[in-house]
Amino acid sequence: MTTMTQAPVREFKMPDVGEGLTEAEILKWYVQPGDTVTDGQVVCEVETAKAAVELPIPYDGVVRALHFPEGTTVDVGTSIIAVDVSGGAAPEAEAPAAAPAAEAVPAAAVPAEQPAEAEPTTAGSGRQPVLVGYGVATSATRRRPRKTAPDGFAQQAVAGVRTELNGHAPAAPAPAAGPAPAAGPVAGAQRPLAKPPVRKLAKDLGVDLATVTPTGPDGIVTREDVHAAVAAPEAGPTAPEPGAPAPEVPSAAPVSTPAPAPASYDTARETRIPVKGVRKATAAAMVGSAFTAPHVTEFVTVDVTRTMKLVEELKQDKEFAGLRVNPLLLIAKALLVAIRRNPGVNASWDEAAQEIVVKHYVNLGIAAATPRGLIVPNIKDAHAKTLPQLAESLGELVSTARDGKTSPSAMQAGTVTITNVGVFGVDTGTPILNPGESAILAVGAIKLQPWVHKGKVKPRQVTTLALSFDHRLIDGELGSRFLADVAAILEQPKRLISWA
Repeated sequence: MTTMTQAPVREFKMPDVGEGLTEAEILKWYVQPGDTVTDGQVVCEVETAKAAVELPIPYDGVVRALHFPEGTTVDVGTSIIAVDVSGGAAPEAEAPAAAPAAEAVPAAAVPAEQPAEAEPTTAGSGRQPVLVGYGVATSATRRRPRKTAPDGFAQQAVAGVRTELNGHAPAAPAPAAGPAPAAGPVAGAQRPLAKPPVRKLAKDLGVDLATVTPTGPDGIVTREDVHAAVAAPEAGPTAPEPGAPAPEVPSAAPVSTPAPAPASYDTARETRIPVKGVRKATAAAMVGSAFTAPHVTEFVTVDVTRTMKLVEELKQDKEFAGLRVNPLLLIAKALLVAIRRNPGVNASWDEAAQEIVVKHYVNLGIAAATPRGLIVPNIKDAHAKTLPQLAESLGELVSTARDGKTSPSAMQAGTVTITNVGVFGVDTGTPILNPGESAILAVGAIKLQPWVHKGKVKPRQVTTLALSFDHRLIDGELGSRFLADVAAILEQPKRLISWA
């Protein structure tokens, strides 16, 4: 008589660490096979499209296998680490005699559709893996089981398609006269396994995935496989015999066009950088913003000599001891005061309802350059903070961004943004709106320049401000008044008191 026991090896799957994200890149492993882990211990750091996040393991045990190396992008719901929760005993000693086949299969090779590892959270105490600050979306992380075929069958199907593309009959009888489509369910032919980015790459390069030899784990087609197929195309489709009918090919393969240009890049003198993580998300967001919101940019050059003097005075004030005090602090405060005087600037566009949503709070975004790319975390409820509190929040935001520890929640729900291009010595620019926001203020370099002051030309501290705004929300009058108010405060910082 046997007793049901908890599986000794538990599979920890890549969680959804940021509201609907579908994949994450493993940046660093903190454990290795054989290491002992405890509930809540951080085992790896991953990068999503929004931020770098540390993943804690939800149970105790001994690491049996790491399924992916560092630098690999893994889909949400895919097992990334196997942990023996039986106390470290060998898996063979704990495996029930009724399942000898499971003993011979490594934990990393267990198919996703096997129920033994598909629901690890239902046994024992019923605990579900939860990251600090995030809930569990039970349906979001489940993946459709992949259909498997007998050993060698998938390779035979691919070989058959290749043979037909070369104009020869396949060795085995086919269910139809023409080649089976890559996703056809007949005769066991299966859709080539590839991630969505790889499928898009193949489509852009005109490569039929059914003709690509997969080298990834479990027969998955990788980006390198697609590039290899482009670099060394089959001779059959490009050189048909004279008078012979054109071979029948799947519709996705553009045989009538020459090889795509990307195959001819110079590897000795060029470097290709994969676009992923934060950089990939930023690129998509900027394209979406640029072609969705009608941008208008206005400029003003302003004498900020008095503001710079106030910055030096605040640095000596005991209320700001230990805080970061710089021109950006007073620029941020000037922006908040100008929003109070022009509340229509702080709004968003609701496309579904066809409404303008005016917000009575300000989540102030600050564009920050990090080693992983540009991110825009925001200070929640910045409008309600005193100047020392705003200085403290700015300091925390910058240091957290530089350390790569900005959380996804810190980059959501922003309303307006400041980007300080002046730190790079740039005078001004035309910034693109952060998606969902109404305005972004670019601050140029503050330089000593000749300026007419009280009727005489004198050297003054001068900068140029550039305000880009969504013309659906902000018309020219409102945008101009708002920018003029920001400039007036920086020229006469005593307006921070009189206009507050």
